[in-house]
Amino acid sequence: MIEVFGKTPEGDDVMRCQIRNGGAVASIITWGATLQDFRLDRLDRSLVLGGNDMAAYLGPMRYFGAIVGPVANRIAGGQMEVKGQHFDLDKNEAGRTTLHGGLAGFSDRNWSFDMTGPAECRLMLSHPDGLGGFPGNISVGVTYRLDKSGALDIEIIGMTDAPTYFSPAFHGYWNLSGKQDLSDHRLTVFAPTYLPVDDDQIPLGRPSPVDEGPFDYRMARPVGAVLDHNFCLPFVRGQMQEACKVEAAGLSLEVSTNQRGVQIYNGLHIQTGASRGHGGRAYGPCAGLAIEPQFWPDTPHQPGYPSSLISPGQVSKHRSRFEFATND
Repeated sequence: MIEVFGKTPEGDDVMRCQIRNGGAVASIITWGATLQDFRLDRLDRSLVLGGNDMAAYLGPMRYFGAIVGPVANRIAGGQMEVKGQHFDLDKNEAGRTTLHGGLAGFSDRNWSFDMTGPAECRLMLSHPDGLGGFPGNISVGVTYRLDKSGALDIEIIGMTDAPTYFSPAFHGYWNLSGKQDLSDHRLTVFAPTYLPVDDDQIPLGRPSPVDEGPFDYRMARPVGAVLDHNFCLPFVRGQMQEACKVEAAGLSLEVSTNQRGVQIYNGLHIQTGASRGHGGRAYGPCAGLAIEPQFWPDTPHQPGYPSSLISPGQVSKHRSRFEFATND
């Protein structure tokens, strides 16, 4: 089912597609290729934070459920070098960093449905050379798919005609219980190390062991008050790895990915004000947990990290899986 959801600032139609399988229903809109709603048949609430009109997505829910990129997370100083050439990027975070691709990133564009079916849909976007400062004409597609168990698979594929950094991510906020915050949620992250950051949320350098410190989530525990970090996952190229598990209200969400990391953010600064979300209420601090499987952030300035640079002829595939179960 496809319907008009709203209008872009330029007056173009934003479309919404609903897919269903395995007792799950997902609604996806073309603005930002966004997962606008996700429900299980046995529950009366959405498990993702989202808005019911375009005003919300043009305002305080800008990244809620969107595909962000071309580079998710942050690039220090709003600049980078590619093959010895300097590029100035949009500094859209406090005038110091480039966040989620800048002012015209994937989340602020109107994608188009390339394919829709009962249980899956695919959206496409062309990101022209120089937009936001990023080199290369980037062609990107994202497929949302529900399998017979109700698990949600998200696959992002990108290609370029010039060398460029490409590390997009799905930026959904999850709340399993429907309560106003995450106080009843428990989190497990299957990562032995994480990336310490400075005041601008830029990685300080090499990964640090979690080792029973404040970022040790190898055993399930409450989400916590301060959490906005990239966790470094065990990585085998071409294979899916467990990233994290969230539990609340008798429900669990297990996330796996083929990416090297997962950014976990507790939503401390969420404040949607007059913009109402699902259930007709505004979202406040810690209303949802952002789980963003992705490449490590700021790779253009971190020579010791694996690189997210892609070249012409290369196809970059980013896959994540969100699987739900009822806890006995």
